[in-house]
Order: sequence, then C-alpha cells, then structure tokens
Amino acid sequence: MVYRNHRRDSYVIKCRFIFFYPALVTSSSSSSFSPPSRFQIIRLTLRCVGTPATHLPSDKLDEHTACYKPNSAFFECISPPSSGLASLGRVISHIASKHPTIPVLLDAKRGDIGSTSDAYAVAAYEVLGADGITLSPLMGADSVRPFVNRSAACTKRGGCFVLCKTSNTSSKEILGQKMEMGGTVYENITRLAVEWDDRLGKDAEEEEPHIGLVVGATDPSAVCTVAGALQKIDRGAGDGGRRSRRRPWILAPGVGAQGGDLVESVRVAMGSDGKGRILVSVSREVAHAEDPGQRAGELRKDIEAARVAAKAAVDADSTSSFLGLLPYQREFISFALAEEVLKFGSFTLKSGRTSPYFFNAGLFRTGRALSELGRAYADCVATEFFDKDGIPSFDVIFGPAYKGIGLGACVVSALWTAFGVDVGFAYNRKEAKDHGEGGVLVGSEMVGKRVLLIDDVISAGTAIRESFSLLSSINATPVGVVIALDRAEVRSLDDRVSAVQAVARDFGVKLASIVSLPQLMEYVRTVKERDGDKDTDIGDGILDAIVQYREKYGVD
Repeated sequence: MVYRNHRRDSYVIKCRFIFFYPALVTSSSSSSFSPPSRFQIIRLTLRCVGTPATHLPSDKLDEHTACYKPNSAFFECISPPSSGLASLGRVISHIASKHPTIPVLLDAKRGDIGSTSDAYAVAAYEVLGADGITLSPLMGADSVRPFVNRSAACTKRGGCFVLCKTSNTSSKEILGQKMEMGGTVYENITRLAVEWDDRLGKDAEEEEPHIGLVVGATDPSAVCTVAGALQKIDRGAGDGGRRSRRRPWILAPGVGAQGGDLVESVRVAMGSDGKGRILVSVSREVAHAEDPGQRAGELRKDIEAARVAAKAAVDADSTSSFLGLLPYQREFISFALAEEVLKFGSFTLKSGRTSPYFFNAGLFRTGRALSELGRAYADCVATEFFDKDGIPSFDVIFGPAYKGIGLGACVVSALWTAFGVDVGFAYNRKEAKDHGEGGVLVGSEMVGKRVLLIDDVISAGTAIRESFSLLSSINATPVGVVIALDRAEVRSLDDRVSAVQAVARDFGVKLASIVSLPQLMEYVRTVKERDGDKDTDIGDGILDAIVQYREKYGVD
C-alpha cells in the first residue's frame, strides 16, 4: 500500500498505488474501497501552458480516471525552473485535495546510481507528493530500490513502472535486440522486474506488486510476449511458489495520437488464462478533445468492452487459447519461432523432400531456452500422462542418447518445479563403460519400473526402438513416448503411416507430442488471419505451402 496523508482533520486516506478506480469509492470519507475494473486508467499529460490554473485536471475527468500521470518534462521546461516545478507541485497537490482517491504517477523516467536515485525519490515522493514514478531499469536494481523501499533519505514507500518495450518506433533498436543469454532485452527486463519486486519489496505485506512494466500499445506482439512471460512466472511459482504477490501490471501508453491498438493490447494482455492486468494510458486524445470529459468516458467504455470481450473469449473455452491450441502449445510455437528453432521457408530434408518448415531442437541452447523447453514438455506430460488427481502414470523419465539426455533432465526438473512431481531420471550411453558403475545405463533404477521416454522427434524411429529393446532387457515397462514435434507425415508414399504411428503400432504404447503438423498449420492459419499483412515471422505463401505439403505427405 502507498499511504498518502492528505492532512484532513478527521482521517487519513489509504490509497493503493494506481489500482483503485474512483467511481467505486464507497464514500468520500471512507478509508477502504473496492478494487477497480482491472483495465481502466486514463492518463492526462499536463502540458505547460498559460497560468498555473490551466494545468489543473478537470473535475469532468474524475469519474473516468484511475490515475493521473503528469509528465515532468513539460513542467521542467518552463522558465524559470522554479516556476515549472512549483506548477507541477501545485498540480499534484490539487489532485490530492480535490481527487483524494486518485493516485499520481509522475512520468519522469528516472534512473541513476543509488545515492542519486535516493535524491530523485525524495523529490518525487516527499517534495512533489507523487505516489509513483516511471523509471529506466537499465542501471539495475540499485537504481530502482529507493523508489520501492523506505530509507533514511526517503521514508515514503511508492511504486514504479519500469520501461520495458516503449511505444516509440525506435525502441526496437535497443529494447528489441536479441541477447546472447536468450530472448530480447525487453523480455529480460520483464524477468528482472519480477525478481526485483520479490527482492526489494520483501518487507511489504500487501499482495499488490510495487513494480510494473511499461509496454507500448503500439506493439501488441510485445504486450502479448510480456503478458505471457508474467503468466509463466505465476504458473511456475505454483501454490507453494516463491511469489506471494499478484501479477504485475502492464502500463500501455500510445493509444490515440500514436496509433496504439487498444482492443488488441487489452486482449493479448489478459493472457491465455484471462488473469493479466493492463492499464491503458491515453494523453493527447483526451487533452485535445473538444470535451475531454466526454472523450474520456468514451475511452473508458471502449476499454471495458475490450476487457469483457477478451474475458468472454477465455471463458468460452478455458482449456484453449484464442488460437484453438492449448496455451502451452501456442507458447511453445511462438518461442520456437523466436529462438529460430522453428523456421519457415524451403528446406531439403534428409529424405529428399522439400519441406516448408524446419525444426532443430539443438538450437534450444541457453539456460532460459532449455527452461522454456522443459516446461513445454512438462505441460504435455501432465496433460497426457497424469490422471485426474495429478498422479503420473510412470516412475522414471528415460532420455535416449544423445539428445534425449539433456531433454530428459530438463523435463524431470520442470515436472518438479511446475507440478511438484518428483520422478526418477535415467539415460543410456552409446558405448558400455568398463569401469566405475559400468554398463550402458546411468541414473535412476528402472528394473520393474514404469518408464516414459523423452526425445525431440521421431524420424526413422531407430533410437526409440533400441530404447524399447534395452528397457525390455531389464524388465522395465515403457508406458509412452513424448516428443517435441510430430511431423505427422508418411514414411513413404507406399507406406502411408508415420514413424510415430509405426512405433505406437509396433509397441502398443501411447505417443504424445508438444505440437504436431496439424497444430502448426492451425497456428499459421490463425496468425495470418489475425495479423494480415503485418510484419510477422511467417512469410506470404507459407500457409499454402504447408497445406500442399500435408496433402502430399500427411498421414490420415
């Protein structure tokens, strides 16, 4: 909670940082009030014009506004400097006195070394009286700490939104760049912001986070990526996970004059579970309207309509994403494309066929990428090989040499982290060891146990068949196989079964894949229908090429 003392004689209003909608206050003197509709914030950028009185927000905006976000630059540019800062102070003071339930987020984008950030925090919170601030995260946790932790220099606790993927076109020059550790700069900022909130705000008792993320509505794909990452962090924590706070908010500027997509940003921000939280920020479209209050009301209705529609779509099929795939399947395809593990184009396969796509699991080669891969496998395993009570139908995960070794290790780790399921892990060597423990098997004991095999793909099925023979020799019971991608194509035009179908037929076990060719085709179709001519990783003609490939080589 952020406590703002409005110096009223009889009470002190407690104002949760940015997350209360004024129309829902029970009374003007109440010290507790209900949470807002989760997707409503309209921001008025207060520009430097005329007399100080012209900077004051209109009462007509009050009923539509969850937060005011004055931009300090338009006050700092007033000459003399003291006049501009004094005007900013009067605006914030006016909001505190006239609209006491509406917090003020100072749009200042600060970020500096610890001692300088201490001074910035004092200026924002104690001198100017703001409740929160926008920050640049590029100098790390030390530059953020003074704004979320009380200190000797600043005794007021506030909240902040760190710049993640901003609304300006050139933000991709830095924030959109790929990093060697995996992911883009803004994806890593997302992860760090959650870690900082856990660490820096550990002395706070409230469930609301103190750090949110600024992601421009001009790039709905970035909003989708960030929302998906936040959802995974929540899901990974589980009931006994490390996170005790609610999911961080996304602040989405750029709607209106900058051309941001309000409806799409709201939709994707909710995530596949419908629990995402977005604050839509509107500036010039309100400030320059003939009737700002009326325009604010219209935007509020648009935001609420988009929220209701997105929530209804999630509720309509709680097991599927908007693409008709399970959430983990959509996320896996998106991530595989981002990591260039999955590519579209024209590729000559070992079989001599020309394929419109190529999948190389060996390119999952960073800690983050392997963690994401392990989680996708774990989700598939839980879906296909857990009973209704969450009990696995196997005792040991087996990874055939060589690719299966790393994959199996990732999966058992993800099963424990995500589902609290602790199973054994084993793998084989290509050559028997004649010293130490000897033999070709390493890891958990499998004699008499139920075993689930993990591999990346099944081409000829040679490795899987060898593994079944090995397991049979020690009286282990294979219960199934899980692979990343089922190409679902015939082994030959004369033998119209796939390698996967042949293994299932010959050994009488269940085979599952994170995704298959039909699901990949559905993903491409939906993305193209949704995005049209927008820039995507999927080029023109790819869907037709996949359809033709499936018609020629696909299994029934």
